[in-house]
Amino acid sequence: MGSAEFHAGAVALEFVLAALTFIVLFAVTAPYGRSVRPGWGPTIPSRIGWVVMESPPVWAFIWIFVSGPRSGDLVPLVLLGLWQAHYIHRAFVFPFRMRLAGKRMPVVIAAMAIGFNLLNAYVNAGWLGFFGRYPDAWLTHPQFLVGLALFVTGATINLRSDDILRRLRRPGDTGYRIPDRGLHRWVAAPNYFGEIVEWTGWAVMLNAPAGWAFAAYTFANLAPRAVSHRRWYRQTFEDYPRERRALIPFIW
Repeated sequence: MGSAEFHAGAVALEFVLAALTFIVLFAVTAPYGRSVRPGWGPTIPSRIGWVVMESPPVWAFIWIFVSGPRSGDLVPLVLLGLWQAHYIHRAFVFPFRMRLAGKRMPVVIAAMAIGFNLLNAYVNAGWLGFFGRYPDAWLTHPQFLVGLALFVTGATINLRSDDILRRLRRPGDTGYRIPDRGLHRWVAAPNYFGEIVEWTGWAVMLNAPAGWAFAAYTFANLAPRAVSHRRWYRQTFEDYPRERRALIPFIW
């Protein structure tokens, strides 16, 4: 597992990666999804890529977590359940619900995602399983309840927004349409907004640098992509609503 100092170094690394990612992604649009393009090396089917790159937070988190002396404590077990609920869906449900037939992603993108997910699993599972100290009463503390409300709200927005996008396409349809339901009426990427809210709630519940490092990276990774989404919509559809924000309703 490593010492507390090693774990703190991993947390610091995640903050550094967040800053670098934020800067780089405003200069270079990540080549996956609607932004996939040649020049990024070998590709794999997108469905396989999603499963491979999103499954490490499931098995690596559990492996690290159960190795720790705090793995039997009530609060870490509750947080484990919330984490697994998100990532089991992301790795084993989401890829099979989305219409990804024929779509591919660069191997390098999947590899980078695997590397980050392993680091992030270590940072968060290491804190919960080894270094965090939570009395059972933390589950009824106002801060935990606020964090839980944010987590559930963000997850609901994320799932609902993804579902709206999925239902835009009819069977066999591979094109894109302008979504106009839910938070899509106000922002270009409400699914990203929901995920940022979700992991901000996680950080509030953890009340530790490990959680805030993940929340910071989530924002750094998704905010620039939301901006590129809005730019793509505006360039692709002449009738795309000009008043829609990129990520945060009525603000940005």
